[in-house]
Amino acid sequence: MPQRRSHVAPSAAQTELAEALAALRESLDAPTDFSADVLAEADAANSPTPALDLRDIPFATLDPLGSRDLDQAFHLEREGSGYAVRYAIADVPGFVAPGGAVDAEARRRGQTIYAADGKIPLHPQVLSEDRASLLADVDRPALVWTFALDSAGVVTQFRLERALIRSRAQLDYVTTQAALDRGEDGPASLLPEIGALRIELEKLRGGASLNLPDEEVVKASDGTYAIERRHPLPVEEWNAQLSLMTGMAAASLMIDAGVGILRTMPQPDEQAFDAFRHQTEALGRPWTTGRYGDYLRDLDRADPLSLPVLEAAASLFRGAGYVTFDGAAPKDIDQAAIAAPYAHATAPLRRLVDRWSLAICLAVSGGHEVPGWVRESLNDLPALMQESGQRASRLDSATINCVEAALVTPLVGSTVDATVIEMRRERASVQIADPAVTASAPVPAGTVPGGQVSVRVVSTDIARGEIEFAL
Repeated sequence: MPQRRSHVAPSAAQTELAEALAALRESLDAPTDFSADVLAEADAANSPTPALDLRDIPFATLDPLGSRDLDQAFHLEREGSGYAVRYAIADVPGFVAPGGAVDAEARRRGQTIYAADGKIPLHPQVLSEDRASLLADVDRPALVWTFALDSAGVVTQFRLERALIRSRAQLDYVTTQAALDRGEDGPASLLPEIGALRIELEKLRGGASLNLPDEEVVKASDGTYAIERRHPLPVEEWNAQLSLMTGMAAASLMIDAGVGILRTMPQPDEQAFDAFRHQTEALGRPWTTGRYGDYLRDLDRADPLSLPVLEAAASLFRGAGYVTFDGAAPKDIDQAAIAAPYAHATAPLRRLVDRWSLAICLAVSGGHEVPGWVRESLNDLPALMQESGQRASRLDSATINCVEAALVTPLVGSTVDATVIEMRRERASVQIADPAVTASAPVPAGTVPGGQVSVRVVSTDIARGEIEFAL
């Protein structure tokens, strides 16, 4: 589906918005700049020289256009009736010294936070966007997963090794999707085929994907801010399957070894399922048979009522967290949406926990002892990741609220048409068509999700991210 972008034009509202976004970053209680000792250690850091040389393998990366923090590179080829998949991950465990200044600072940050007016990186840029990043046409140490897949896409064997690689191409989603649609040959030519097989296996496992439209605040070259809303391209979903496959392999290694950290999410209970069924009935798109994952996959994304359904389904995707173990694995280890045990192990440049997962998996795959620093600090990770996740969520939500208030400011005093997304007693979450803004508004009695309403914009407060509507 084509992306929709609503701009905040240069004006007094734009100036107020810039000030509000700067204030948000200051109030976040998150470190922004790196100290001199962290920068010095990062500048001097070197990963061990790998014994395995895979520079003859033409790896490629696939990320949003202009990305510099490249965590993953892939190489896909046919092997007999199946496939060989190599998935290289940035060797952050090799660059970050346990107990050092970079390690301590990364634990404070937890993850890279993406703000509208710049990002707050997990690691200094000399590592995250240079020496540890899998940039094209330079030699890089990496942790390389090698998978053998059969003709149905099932993993029959895998291993993880430290190797020297050289990516040959930095691909972006939009250009790569267009090339695949034209049938052009390239590094991603087998991605639709392998991705589709893995999606089919996800269906058979009972997995589910929400796939809500992406909502992102972006800053244009002229200094204006915009909100982009778009559905993920197919190539993004196929690419995500490589990461999911790797995360499941990492989880199985750690479970077998009796030490690790898993990303878990409980199955929705019957009360949640019943509430969702009632919501789909009210929307005229009833879920009556089959698994909820299949129902969500089959929704027509061009149907205007699909968005309210997906928003309602978000209640089924709650409770995700991390569980650690050193000994027998705990009882509840599945990630319900994936329908399998799963670990975060593919984004170490941007997410703290992945460094631990990769260090454990590298040791286990090579038949070595898990490093002592991993075991000693393993139980600290869930709290560190929860704190950083909450910080990022607060910033995302507040940023979008401020930008939406700025977008609506020129409409104060006007009446606008909106679609009801979700009912909240006498108010509702509504989506205005132009500008593309979602907000809370009063609605007439008897209004149902998917219905159309007209509301008057009474006032906006950009600094607080608030919009007041009236009937």
